[in-house]
Amino acid sequence: MNTASSPANGNTILHIGLGSFHRAHQSVYLHHLRESGDCSWSIVGANIRNDMADTMSALIAQNGEYTIETVSPTSERRYERIRSIREVIPFDIRLARLIDVGANPATRIISFTVTEAGYYLDTKNKLDLSYADLRADLEGQACGTIYGVLNTILRERVKRGGAPVTLLNCDNLRSNGTRFRSGLLDFLDRRGDTVLRDWVGSNTSSPNAMVDRITPRPPPEVRERVKAATGWDDDAPVMAESFIQWVIEENFCNGRPAWENVGVQMVASVAPYEEAKIRILNASHSCIAWAGTLVGCQFIHEGTRDAVIRQFARDYVTDDVIPCLTPSPIDLANYRDVVLERFGNPAICDTNQRVAMDAYSKIPGFIAPTIRERLANNQSIAGVAMLPALFLAFLQRWHRGTIPYAYQDQGMDAAAAHGICNAADPVAAFCSDRVLWGPQAGDQRLIAAIREATARVIIFLKEHGQ
Repeated sequence: MNTASSPANGNTILHIGLGSFHRAHQSVYLHHLRESGDCSWSIVGANIRNDMADTMSALIAQNGEYTIETVSPTSERRYERIRSIREVIPFDIRLARLIDVGANPATRIISFTVTEAGYYLDTKNKLDLSYADLRADLEGQACGTIYGVLNTILRERVKRGGAPVTLLNCDNLRSNGTRFRSGLLDFLDRRGDTVLRDWVGSNTSSPNAMVDRITPRPPPEVRERVKAATGWDDDAPVMAESFIQWVIEENFCNGRPAWENVGVQMVASVAPYEEAKIRILNASHSCIAWAGTLVGCQFIHEGTRDAVIRQFARDYVTDDVIPCLTPSPIDLANYRDVVLERFGNPAICDTNQRVAMDAYSKIPGFIAPTIRERLANNQSIAGVAMLPALFLAFLQRWHRGTIPYAYQDQGMDAAAAHGICNAADPVAAFCSDRVLWGPQAGDQRLIAAIREATARVIIFLKEHGQ
């Protein structure tokens, strides 16, 4: 059923991953729908790890309500209290309440926000069993991954009658619904649960979706601004840019909210929107974070306003990405300019630390496809090669312990990364890493391009006194 029907009142979306992005994005759209008079859907939110204890406690105390501060590129701030989350589930190692809500027939959508690395997928979209938490879930020892949790929820759902449910990704993974579904079915195959696998195949759907809104970690002063503007001492505010976008494939199996009434784009195919966002916005974001860190910037807007760094990002998009994505239903040159304007917003104060993380998942997803396509057509990769060259310089700083913050990367093998930096030829070692480059690993054209780009990075750093 691919309609916006709401078969009964009290329809639930169970969202797993109740972080800032969800609260600045999906729950905002549903709040606006409820404010328009359609109150037939609400959210129950939960986390599967106990890593947001203070925020979760605050949300529970506030009955799921919180304030979002939005900031435009001209630094105009607006405040809105969001009321779409009707219940926040406290963390429980057994996940009992989460499983109960997920198995309830009134829950028609289970959505989730995890990082790219949180899907544990290899280049063939099969599970990468090198991760201990994934192996533990497969062995039935825990529910520490999205697959382990959904396996448990869906088994209980079948016991209670097996009402269909849509499984909806809300994150930056390319082709996220399709790839997640491949991982889930692989998980069930490896568990030997053919009954549940068959049920999932017949009673669930996994729409692809694209999400976009810059949502930095809120600094302490956000709470102070919220109180000054609204009079409410909010213990769990979020902040975000004013821009917001959500594009969803029309592929729901048991009803959905009428999101199109509040600006969500419901489409037959997410692919062109997703490719533009991932290759232009996400890759440029990482480029600016790595380059900015190398020259001593703390925030994304500082790097964006550096003429050389901005030109790195602009040339990458103009010379290499736009030719790959043309023709497109999107004005790609305008999209590029809007993205750079958004990144330059000084009021957002998005940190390089947040954006620079998880490069070992971002390079294969955001950057390598452009390299692969241009090499296949015997075209130059000079523009796009600057991005991995900047990350290699970043990685070498990390190896020496001179990055000014803790770098987090779920997909990185630390020993292998140190090995790259210790190699006699770090560029060749870097370009031979199959995690990063897949079938392009060791390609002499890739090595030559990144070697040339590395020389440009050295000049860039010298010109910036590094």
